[in-house]
Amino acid sequence: MSAPVPVVLAGARGHGRWHVANLRRLERTGLVRLAGICELNALDEQEAQGPVPEQSADLGALLDTTGARIAVICTPIPTHTDLALTAARRGAHLLLEKPPAPSYAEFRRMADGVAAAGTACQIGFQSLGSHAVPAVLGLVAEGAIGDVTGVGGAGAWVRDEAYFRRSPWAGRRRMDGTDVVDGALTNPLAHAVATALALGGATRAEDVTGIETELARANDIEADDTSCVRITTAAGRRITVAATLCAERAAEPYVLVHGTRGRITFWYKQDRVLLQRAGHGPEEFEHGRTDLLENLVAHVSDGTGLLVPPEATGAFMRVVEAIRRAPDPAALPEAAWHRIDAERRRVVPGVDRLVEAAAGTLSLYSELGAPWAPATRHSQEGAITR
Repeated sequence: MSAPVPVVLAGARGHGRWHVANLRRLERTGLVRLAGICELNALDEQEAQGPVPEQSADLGALLDTTGARIAVICTPIPTHTDLALTAARRGAHLLLEKPPAPSYAEFRRMADGVAAAGTACQIGFQSLGSHAVPAVLGLVAEGAIGDVTGVGGAGAWVRDEAYFRRSPWAGRRRMDGTDVVDGALTNPLAHAVATALALGGATRAEDVTGIETELARANDIEADDTSCVRITTAAGRRITVAATLCAERAAEPYVLVHGTRGRITFWYKQDRVLLQRAGHGPEEFEHGRTDLLENLVAHVSDGTGLLVPPEATGAFMRVVEAIRRAPDPAALPEAAWHRIDAERRRVVPGVDRLVEAAAGTLSLYSELGAPWAPATRHSQEGAITR
């Protein structure tokens, strides 16, 4: 058995706790060794979920002293590009959390710099490690639902007001003159967008020809918490994703592939697929999932293909760029939301049905009659040049 691959983690708090747990899991299998943690304030043994490895607030210095072959980066969005390049220049391969960058220009700077350094980079869209993705694409290819007419995505989540105060950059579009773009579609429900694009056959930047956005907010933040986007692909398909963090009730997010003779629903957090087609009863399938860090280790060790290289997220970054360039999200009128004091959160009545209807009809909120939506609509067309 080969020696465990040394890994450093940059950003071990917040969502980084999930990465700590995953690294400890893979340590127990002998696949990796948590060689270091990069945080501004050192972790204790409880936070490290085991023996505390070497720690430093300087990622470059930590990579130098540990000799780590892989860096997992789970830090604030605006820091992704610089930290990724710091690691790549030292020969470390990368697992970079989503969204990979706050703008298309920063994404290209990261992706081109990593490629020039000759290191591998995996973008942390865990849903794209689901075995359901190739299974659904296989069903589509064999004509199980006829010709694909479009793809919808739906995410109705509940987040309290404290969620938007979890860090200085939370709920921000920009901070100190730097792009952040922390909105519902670009961060918490980014998987819905990326997965819808993948099932719609549009993963590269050049696969996107037009983007329409409707961005709104019920909470007292800069970014959107209730929004939708419709993407037109080079193949002529429409991909509509609707999201809210102000749902009446939390629901499992899903992607819906529409066909001329049926449809396929993929609940991407559960790796669960429902096939509904003419002339057949409904069929449900459960699939496994490949962990993206395990896949990166296999790539580094024996050349296994990466599941989510940067080029496979170019279309997603086109969406991020469209949202970044769109007018700031419109504040919903007070009549459009109310506060549940006991839960300390804001709710947009009826938004759960709107999210579902958008995914089911490929429509934007304004087209579904949401009275607050028309003023927030913005369209962009054409390709982004490198």
